Amino acid sequence: MANLKEVRNRITSVSSTQQITKAMKMVSAAKLKRATNAILQLRPYANKLRDILADVSASVEGSNSPFTVDREPNKVLIVVVSSNRGLAGAFNANVIKTTNNLIFNKYAEQHAKGNLSIIGIGKKGYDFYSKRNFNVVANHSDLFSDLNFGSVSVVTEFIMEQFKEGNFDRVEVVYNQFKNAAVQELTAEQILPLLPAEENKQHTHKAKIEAEVDYIIEPSKEKIIEELIPKAIKIQLYKAVLDSNASEHGARMTAMDKATENAGDLIKSLKLSYNQARQAAITTELTEIVSGAAALSNG
Repeated sequence: MANLKEVRNRITSVSSTQQITKAMKMVSAAKLKRATNAILQLRPYANKLRDILADVSASVEGSNSPFTVDREPNKVLIVVVSSNRGLAGAFNANVIKTTNNLIFNKYAEQHAKGNLSIIGIGKKGYDFYSKRNFNVVANHSDLFSDLNFGSVSVVTEFIMEQFKEGNFDRVEVVYNQFKNAAVQELTAEQILPLLPAEENKQHTHKAKIEAEVDYIIEPSKEKIIEELIPKAIKIQLYKAVLDSNASEHGARMTAMDKATENAGDLIKSLKLSYNQARQAAITTELTEIVSGAAALSNG
């Protein structure tokens, strides 16, 4: 009977875990809806802003903006966008893996010289690199408690100021780009210096752009570009954080759904083991009773 009690306790424990994972799945599904709406509403604006900036800057000889200066990347900053909590499958592990590939492959020389810095947006990424003695210059895990354009812009302005002063020559952001609830695409994007659109794409569509795009610009193209560049950089980082936020909830919902299914399969297996053990125990008791009765009748 001790074995039966142990199996019953395991069934109770797994059932409790299943209720928790099911509740977490429902919470993530509700949060995913809001996060998905936010990123889907921002993407058209961000893409159009980028297109306008590319169209206008294509007809200007050069920009005087300090954010377009392409220097030798001696000092590099990587913005790691992770989550504050776990239980989201490989969501955080994949961000860290992609960041490590950048650090130890693309920027291995800068890392060896101590010229590589990290900003953590999300507790998991910040904890990972701070505990391993990387040069983590800031932690912005609190952004997700009240995620909005203004709070992310504060981070972007700090990065832009550091880039302008020459403390960083290149800034990249690593995040999960949201595709759907089950698919997140790991992305590493350069946000500073702000480079024009791909030259091949520009050359291919240059005639088409000049023919179809006709903007009325005041006061001047140069002034518009100078105004658009900081906003485009802020929008780029804000979009990355929104993408990551939606991806986190999608990954957690998928992980909790799978955990709930696995708990159900385990409960079925445990109940089968329980019934088999119970049947064996009953059979043993009956055999003992029959054997005892036979012994008494023979006596």
